[in-house]
Amino acid sequence: MKPTTVTAKLAVAPQPVLSDFQEFRRLGFTTIVNNRPDGEDPNQPGSATEEQAARAAGLGYVHIPVMSTGMNEDDARLLKETIEQAPGPVVAHCKSGVRSAKAVEFLKQAGFKKVKNMKGGILAWSDKVDPKVPKY
Repeated sequence: MKPTTVTAKLAVAPQPVLSDFQEFRRLGFTTIVNNRPDGEDPNQPGSATEEQAARAAGLGYVHIPVMSTGMNEDDARLLKETIEQAPGPVVAHCKSGVRSAKAVEFLKQAGFKKVKNMKGGILAWSDKVDPKVPKY
């Protein structure tokens, strides 16, 4: 899976499968940010499993669980700090894109200029780009 570039240091992606973590590393990413709360869906890998896959691929991992109601200021601050402190580009993911849209607004308010959201997240990706991607 190829993430969608938002800025030089941030890209977004729909829910990755664990084998995507090696590909993220190959593409030059250094850190994964998981914005999905554990237990949101019984079929999602979960933060512990994702962290293990990220570390095995040589990636940093940060779990910023954002509820579907949106990102709060603490979440946005942690995301901004993660992006700034990461040694290279960061991939952030959620499920449907609502949380990433909220994150885009916070990042714009924090001074990021070239910020985009992949509207619809994993659900739109599965419908419009790659129907093999499971909908969780």
